[in-house]
Amino acid sequence: MKTKRVILSSIFGLFFLYTGLFAQDFQGQAYYFSKSTLDLGRWGSRLSEAQKKQVQERLKNRLEKTYILTFSVEESLFKEDEKLDAISGATDSWGKNFTPGKQYKNVKTNTLLQDQEFYGKQFLVKDQLLKLEWNMTADTKQIGEYMCMRAVAVVPSEQLSWYDFSWDKLRNQNKEEDKNESNNEVADGDTSKIQEVNMTQIEAWYTPQIPVSHGPLEYWGLPGLILEVNAGNTTMLCSKIVINPTEKNKIEAPDKGKEVTKMEYQEIITTKMAEMRDMYSGRRGR
Repeated sequence: MKTKRVILSSIFGLFFLYTGLFAQDFQGQAYYFSKSTLDLGRWGSRLSEAQKKQVQERLKNRLEKTYILTFSVEESLFKEDEKLDAISGATDSWGKNFTPGKQYKNVKTNTLLQDQEFYGKQFLVKDQLLKLEWNMTADTKQIGEYMCMRAVAVVPSEQLSWYDFSWDKLRNQNKEEDKNESNNEVADGDTSKIQEVNMTQIEAWYTPQIPVSHGPLEYWGLPGLILEVNAGNTTMLCSKIVINPTEKNKIEAPDKGKEVTKMEYQEIITTKMAEMRDMYSGRRGR
């Protein structure tokens, strides 16, 4: 335990020392490969192994993606590598409505700005950075040429996937609303009717050799660049890092679209999908 405290103390000391010494024009780029497994749920139990493989192959461009994180000491811009998507020629118009758009983070001002398009309508999601209470460990491993350390955190799952949608979530929400209508008040001390919150454990590997507090997607707040993240059914791994590239990229925050918070955006897409479901069901009933 004493050894762990010494290691962590040294890491934080180096972090604050190096970030103070970093020039204001410092910049880096990190390339990440993201791979997710597909949970087919009850529907998947009716499929053969060959059919499951076909579904996985059809959705490969949604389950495997490449991203670029451009970062300075205080700011970062995270976006999908559109060049690779163009080369593959893959199109997924449905899936693009529920994928993360261009994301700007500022660790000094605790600000997140994210570009989101939903069925042709542009939104600008403005909110605070995700609050992550990291549990630092003394575990280490090598990722490429960088020595990395492990940290873990646990957060409500919906805070990681606020831009996404699932029919199961809508069904569960409707069930909960029905329960609330029949039970307007919860008796004092009775927690049986309180909705259970699904939690996701996040495992992150960060390198103190690049002492910036950035990472891909919602992940940030460690004394070093996050090079690997394992959360739920998704793994993100950094495959390439360029420090102070010859041609620097301007880190610009998105500024177009209707301004909403994460929660407001989730309510908008959930309401719209419920309307589409009801409209479709009505047509089928004719």
